[in-house]
Amino acid sequence: MPSLIVLRHAKAAAGPGLPDIDRPLNERGRRDAAATGEWLRNGGLTPDAVLCSTAVRTRQTLVGLALTTSEVAYESRIYDNDPDVLLDLVRGTGDEVRRLLLIGHNPSVHLLVHDLAGEGPRDFPTSALAVIDIAGTWSDARKGGGSLITYRTPKD
Repeated sequence: MPSLIVLRHAKAAAGPGLPDIDRPLNERGRRDAAATGEWLRNGGLTPDAVLCSTAVRTRQTLVGLALTTSEVAYESRIYDNDPDVLLDLVRGTGDEVRRLLLIGHNPSVHLLVHDLAGEGPRDFPTSALAVIDIAGTWSDARKGGGSLITYRTPKD
């Protein structure tokens, strides 16, 4: 059974004068990303592959996680913030991947968790993550077809 880790990017700096896609992490975001990476490693949840938005803050979140995952795809469609697109990207994952990390933005990552699990947390703040087991294969991923296993925020 494959597992999907859905992660909202870490806290970004306010970016007066910067396009939204170029906003970097702030100090808290860098700390939260590092703590999240440590939590994933300590929990045996290192992903086999990563799908990451092309936004600066998501790419910096991935770097801050300090994971050893070699298969990373930067996907501009994640930035478009559409949960149906995220679900399609998950469905396109190869069966050799047992654990996939998707790093994106709200509200789409929060909606994806609710869509897949049929339930989910009330809030999905920066650096929040959810682990969802998918019944069947990645191509079988569908609304209501997963189970929410874990939900974590930086304050946990």
